[in-house]
Amino acid sequence: MNENRHTIIAAALILIGFGGVALFMPRIMAWLGDFSAIAAGVAATAFVIAFFLVFWLRARSQRRRSKEELGG
Repeated sequence: MNENRHTIIAAALILIGFGGVALFMPRIMAWLGDFSAIAAGVAATAFVIAFFLVFWLRARSQRRRSKEELGG
């Protein structure tokens, strides 16, 4: 029960953090677009990749932890 609570809290914090960045992403891209359209595209791509990377790393960590708890 306690582990589920930690998982939910972690996921909520990650979503809130990325949601905050996503809220400002149009401004960030417009600012970067003043310098280079490629930089704006790279920033947007990095944001999307980072979103999935964080959840992938979290799932990987959870799998490793559960495997250790099972003794193997």
